[in-house]
Amino acid sequence: MPKLHKRHDKSDIFIHWFNAACWILLLLTGVGLIQHPAIDPFGSGYPEGLRSLVGGGANLLAIHEGLGLIWIAGFVFYLLINFRGARFFLAEIFAVSPARDMGWMLKKMVLMTLGPKALKAVGMDPELPDQGYYNMGQKAFAQASVVGGIVIAVTGVIMYLSDRSFGAEATVLVSWSIALHFIAVGLVFAGLLVHVYMAAISPEERPGFKSMFTGVVPDDYAKHHHRLWWNKVKTEGE
Repeated sequence: MPKLHKRHDKSDIFIHWFNAACWILLLLTGVGLIQHPAIDPFGSGYPEGLRSLVGGGANLLAIHEGLGLIWIAGFVFYLLINFRGARFFLAEIFAVSPARDMGWMLKKMVLMTLGPKALKAVGMDPELPDQGYYNMGQKAFAQASVVGGIVIAVTGVIMYLSDRSFGAEATVLVSWSIALHFIAVGLVFAGLLVHVYMAAISPEERPGFKSMFTGVVPDDYAKHHHRLWWNKVKTEGE
């Protein structure tokens, strides 16, 4: 039986899939709130059909707001029970080595699009630089998710309070919140598409995807994809 290394505890797995479920539901209900032919991604039939299903636009907005508050509450709960894990996650994703990590990102993009011959043609070694607990692709998405998630949560709360607690003097604040909310959702969603492909579809990353259910990864996967972390495990223990 191959040696396994612990990668995630139960609270990490919970918050990952809780976040994924909330994102899907928030995206579906949020898009349903859009009724503008110039920016309607699913066509006019989707908002009308969804509104009809839940009994009108007011009910759909209430569902979207409720899901948003549940999403925020879930992360608050996670921070309360595993603040140490959250601190470790943030420290890892924002620890970037310009030479090593940017080199990894550049080579990875070339390898995925043009193949190793393109790197060899310009005199570059196609071997990817060693990575730590997260590779630079995972770090980039995580950074965007954290910053974008904070923007989405804060602007969402402002919009939620706009017709409950704020007066006319907050019109500019609310208007900017709406714009930033849409921009942040769009940017994080774009990164999410790449993340889903790399994590769930790319064969070489399949053990990492499975670890979001099992909490562990095989030794050979850790050694090949996260060598710096693997070395640390070998010297310091799990």
